[in-house]
Amino acid sequence: MQRWLLLATGLVLLIAAGLYWLREPLKQSALERLTADMFLPADNDSFSPGPAPGSHFPGVRARYQGEQVTLLNRFAGRHGTVLVASRSLDWCPYCKRELLELQAHKAAFDAAGIGLVVITYDPPELQQAFVDRHDISIPVLSDIDALTFKTLGILNPDYGPGDPHHGIPTPGMIVIAPDGTVAGKLFLEAYSTRVEAGAALQFAREVLATVTAL
Repeated sequence: MQRWLLLATGLVLLIAAGLYWLREPLKQSALERLTADMFLPADNDSFSPGPAPGSHFPGVRARYQGEQVTLLNRFAGRHGTVLVASRSLDWCPYCKRELLELQAHKAAFDAAGIGLVVITYDPPELQQAFVDRHDISIPVLSDIDALTFKTLGILNPDYGPGDPHHGIPTPGMIVIAPDGTVAGKLFLEAYSTRVEAGAALQFAREVLATVTAL
């Protein structure tokens, strides 16, 4: 009896150890299944919050690596910048998958001379956990008191002060020219969809070329 109890205990511990070591692959697999159909080849609706194309980008109020950031110049490419407003890298599966997709295309953005920078409402320590786990090299900013999202006109109005989700934005991308002009933007009404990274890069190149030619 004692021998069988020891064998059963050993088997339970072995299974527990296996699940522990497989937890990240299992999480990644679940994330991929949940977000399998989230990417679209283009902005296919008329939903368009945020600063108008042709207007001056108003800046941000955010934290990055222990510093307060108000300008995006340090993250800009020679031809412009894409600011990605994302909800959360802690609990939003679509936001996590989007950043992984963007990271996979970062070299293409760099080659095009277009900087990428992401901003969420998460505190920096929660962002850093995701960044470290997935070797993210795209800068990730933490909005301060929802000031950036309010200023940009993309603060989600469904969650008021006191709600755990207060401060999240409507997710999307804002393309900014080197002179600070908003060259274009990509916003989809459904929070569970995003424009795929390759198509977003092509859009950014086209609208930045138009602004430069003016």
